[in-house]
Amino acid sequence: MLDASQPSPLQSSLLDSVAEAGIRHGYFTRHGGVSEGLYAGLNTGTGSLDDPEKVEENRRRVAAWMGVGPQALLSLHQIHSPDAIIVREAYGLPRPKADGIVTDRPGLAICASSADCGPVLFADSEARVIGAAHAGWKGALTGVLEATIAAMETIGAKRERIVAALGPSICQANYEVGPEFIARFVADDPRNDSYFAPSPTGGHAMFDLNTYTVDRLTRAGVRAEALNRCTYAEEDLFYSYRRSTHRKEPDYGRHVASIVLETK
Repeated sequence: MLDASQPSPLQSSLLDSVAEAGIRHGYFTRHGGVSEGLYAGLNTGTGSLDDPEKVEENRRRVAAWMGVGPQALLSLHQIHSPDAIIVREAYGLPRPKADGIVTDRPGLAICASSADCGPVLFADSEARVIGAAHAGWKGALTGVLEATIAAMETIGAKRERIVAALGPSICQANYEVGPEFIARFVADDPRNDSYFAPSPTGGHAMFDLNTYTVDRLTRAGVRAEALNRCTYAEEDLFYSYRRSTHRKEPDYGRHVASIVLETK
């Protein structure tokens, strides 16, 4: 049974290490929301077919946990792109189309939404610059992680000081991909072959998105970790696009990961 009281997000030990600098973060689960049915719990997906009033209440609860007003909980219209933007004030609708978001302004809780893709949160505690990226396979392959880091650097961050953490996402055991997917990764870099394990289906493979993402972050020069929680397997905690697809369900919920510079 899902807890219908308040959110209780997961946290990263790397990002916890900068909490004393006034940086608060959370990888929100399904717990603590008001949605029902397929969306039971804390569905924050404005693009879902859930009751908009319930989604709004769920987002209000996330904002309250982050210590900001609902208008300062800033998510993007995510398009699986390598694009990252800098924000310095709250915005309304329509949301910017991008997959990375960066700020140096206290009181703006920037977000990445997901339901199998990788939500990555970033922080440079000395420069007080933070970032969030939605890194599915396409965004990670085409450079959204590096673009988010570069955007942070343009407003004062230094990559050798940045810590980054990948939140709950689909694990290798549940991520079967086809031959065209494999070929695209190996054509980009032959070393990418190491992220694929044998699959029971001929010509297919199991893809390790978690390790791939952390390795790209490390190669970009930041300290990185993964929470290693599987959205597909842990149904009581997480929404999953792929699980919903396998069950032929009409829709699915989304969770959010968020980070904020607290106002001193």
